[in-house]
Amino acid sequence: MAGSRSSTRLMGAYILFFVPFLALGTATSQVPFLMWSSERLPPLASPAAGHITSYEQLSAYLTSAFSSGSHTVLLFLQDKLSKDDFTVFGGAFGNKQDSAFKNLEAAIQSSSSSVTLPALEWTGSFDVAALLQEKLGVSPLLVDADTLSHLSIKTSVSNLLLINLPYCSSLQKSCKEVLHENDEIIGNALSLMKAKKVPYTAIYTGLRPSRVISELPVSDQSVGRTLQQTAVPDVKPPIIFNGSGGPCIMLWAQNLSVRLSQNSPWTDLAQETPSLSGSFCDGSTSQLVLTYLSGFNLSFVLRQRFYSVSARNWSILDTVELKYKNLSASYTANRSIYTPAEYSFHCQSVTNFGDALLFPKITDQNSSEWSLNFIDFQIQGFGLSNSTDFSYASDCASFFTPAIWMGLLTVLLMLLILVYGLHMIMQVNTMDRFDDPKGPTISVPQTE
Repeated sequence: MAGSRSSTRLMGAYILFFVPFLALGTATSQVPFLMWSSERLPPLASPAAGHITSYEQLSAYLTSAFSSGSHTVLLFLQDKLSKDDFTVFGGAFGNKQDSAFKNLEAAIQSSSSSVTLPALEWTGSFDVAALLQEKLGVSPLLVDADTLSHLSIKTSVSNLLLINLPYCSSLQKSCKEVLHENDEIIGNALSLMKAKKVPYTAIYTGLRPSRVISELPVSDQSVGRTLQQTAVPDVKPPIIFNGSGGPCIMLWAQNLSVRLSQNSPWTDLAQETPSLSGSFCDGSTSQLVLTYLSGFNLSFVLRQRFYSVSARNWSILDTVELKYKNLSASYTANRSIYTPAEYSFHCQSVTNFGDALLFPKITDQNSSEWSLNFIDFQIQGFGLSNSTDFSYASDCASFFTPAIWMGLLTVLLMLLILVYGLHMIMQVNTMDRFDDPKGPTISVPQTE
């Protein structure tokens, strides 16, 4: 039972050691940083997956770790090291017995405390030996296994022992063989420190990353689905006229298309930037005048009136006037475009033909010849309250559309059929007398 708990603890430690490396994708200019000690280290929260520890964060942690007392630090500095070396050669995806870091894993699992930084920011000026020299106040001493066995270590002062480890740059040996030999050097050095009974702190990291993949900035990469996504068009701002007290008229439309004859092309005035000269507003009337460089002049006159029946003020689009050079045409909404004064008016289509909301004035000959078509039209002439956003919109679409009427009539017809069927079933009665085949037949006397 004890052996089972021990193996479970060992497997858990192994998983905790490798999970940070597996959780991260390949990143640019990062080296792993492993630190463990025979004594207690200051606590450090495990970094979240994808977090890159900065050089300044590492410096702050080492300051807290070596701020007081004397310390003996073993720095295993490999020429190159990346987290992919652990996933590829550490047996994370295969047989754990085939790992090239057996001694390293055992040392971390048996240590009093450890710190694992899977992704430490690396730059060309990165020098962990110089950083440790600054924190410990001693110069690094380059040693190997033989030198370390004969070295007398004084625990009363701080010591920085540097052990350089090669990387797989030789053609005679594979990367796994080189990392396995480095792991043997780490295991022998730690065994010597235990034999000398010297408390120590060990660090294993790389002088530079072994794998660097150039990555584009996130802003330069296409994110998400590119085949099906559509670019969101820029939404143009509404036209706002500011009176003496702030914004008082606001208009927005996807298209403000006009046509002077049946054979002439449509002109979309919404694509042009108008001048608002001539616009004005007061407590009862708001007039928005749009003058375009193409020669068109479009004006909207809204009036505010109080109706005692509803006991509230209503905004009514009284007149729409279109001018082109010396010609003009006026249209009235005939009270079809109205809304509470504090609301805005919105309609998907405002035209003077077909299902028209604008009707030409009898006195204007051009009104019947010219065509207006406003798409996704919204206007507000009162109750803006110094805001640059439309108020709640009262839409021109009626509640009972033809589709709704068709649905209601269909439901009503089916309900009538159901009621009639139930009525017929309830009227069915059984006979009060039946023929008995074994007895006398029922005779019904007939009277002449």
